[in-house]
Amino acid sequence: MAQPEAGGDDPRCVRLSAERAQALLADVDTLLFDCDGVLWRGETAVPGAPEALTALRACGKRLGFITNNSSKTREAYTEKLRRLGFGGPAGPGANLEVFGTAYCTALYLRQRLTGAPAPKAYVLGSAALAAELEAVGVACVGVGPDPLEGDGPGAWLDAPLEPDVRAVVVGFDPHFSYMKLTKAVRYLQQPSCLLVGTNMDNRLPLENGRFIAGTGCLVRAVEMAAQRQADIIGKPSRFIFDCVSQEYGINPERTVMVGDRLDTDILLGVSCGLKTILTLTGVSTLEDVKSNQESDCMSKRKMVPDFYVDSIADLLPALQG
Repeated sequence: MAQPEAGGDDPRCVRLSAERAQALLADVDTLLFDCDGVLWRGETAVPGAPEALTALRACGKRLGFITNNSSKTREAYTEKLRRLGFGGPAGPGANLEVFGTAYCTALYLRQRLTGAPAPKAYVLGSAALAAELEAVGVACVGVGPDPLEGDGPGAWLDAPLEPDVRAVVVGFDPHFSYMKLTKAVRYLQQPSCLLVGTNMDNRLPLENGRFIAGTGCLVRAVEMAAQRQADIIGKPSRFIFDCVSQEYGINPERTVMVGDRLDTDILLGVSCGLKTILTLTGVSTLEDVKSNQESDCMSKRKMVPDFYVDSIADLLPALQG
């Protein structure tokens, strides 16, 4: 049995050596990758990551990409994968490998708003998120800047609202403002209006160890103001895995989840019965793993990967040998 390397007697979280990787990959058909912090940081590919994915494809492995980032459409992520050297299928099925929270939020609303005449959503998010919703027939309002107008709260509450809004959707929104928060709360005063968050990530990693506030910060603001709990689409929610499973068709026992966050990527994998690999190129560290292993909290003890690598480039020796 492999010896634990992060802490305690927990046999999980061992370094994925070339020998262990070869044994793991022999029992795996599909690898699901997070993107930000795993394949790239910002606009820069993680060194060796494109070569690792190219080698996985050459070995006949099926790849999928599950991202909590709602600021890009499926098409945009497919283009970025190609631009940074990760390849992928061409033609009509080019986008089928990508499962982002913008796309999966659209699937969720299509299910929940079935039968509603002319469904409409108030979107605190990007044009990409709105585009995915509109592609399934959900009209969108609210995208873009919306500064405060008027002399005070009375005027803010008198600002006109769109009729027939059936959902408030919170994604990554660089134009998030107090006026948007106020409008969201007003829409949500209707009990039938859904509150949906694309994900609860608190940070988005960038190059050189930098980060910015993530969508979870915005979702929490709306939840607190509206005194409502959002339906969350992205990792570690089971819904995004169900989207992959239903559209992509995977066997959990022969699938690996590769990610950089214990509380999203690894927890999703553990909850859905997948094998898990933590890469240390993003948010979570081995110190975080050790803390979870030694925690008295059962939910934290679940957030421990089977294996870890410094980078997914560490898979290359197993693939080349």
